Amino acid sequence: MTPPQVVDLLLAAPVRCGTTRLLCIDGPAGSGKTTLANAVAAELDATVLHMDDLYAGWSGLEAGVKQASRIAEAVALRRPVTYAPWNWHRSDRDYAIDVAPSPTLIIEGVGSGAGPLRDRASLLVWMDADEDVRQQRALARDGDSFAPHWTMWADQERVHFLRERTRERADLVLETG
Repeated sequence: MTPPQVVDLLLAAPVRCGTTRLLCIDGPAGSGKTTLANAVAAELDATVLHMDDLYAGWSGLEAGVKQASRIAEAVALRRPVTYAPWNWHRSDRDYAIDVAPSPTLIIEGVGSGAGPLRDRASLLVWMDADEDVRQQRALARDGDSFAPHWTMWADQERVHFLRERTRERADLVLETG
């Protein structure tokens, strides 16, 4: 499925986040979520929010889900909202960033399809690939900084996805690589 086809599905789906169409792109690390999000955003001139900015470090997947849920709620209520992205080099939060109002918001990353977000999403896309392919991609993207954390992160993903059943609840499942 091409990004324009994902755009068509999104635009045909109901708006569930106030007046904003919310596209959530979830799946394990290295599955292609960011690539799809950027391609769809270019088609729609949408705002993209990366879960990587919302996690609280390598053990912070669930903290990221809470942050994303807070942001989606504010967007739905048409309230201004900010977040402080995680600085992976300092292991701390950076300065606050405003989430720009937009007719389309894309939240991409592990956990973006969790319950509170899924309920507001016009479209939930699940991305996946074989673990070897995903690991190669993630390590090529993030270098040696991800390598010592791969197993711990993958374990968090498994627990999260088992509980949330994200793949089963997705509107669209895409296999890459």
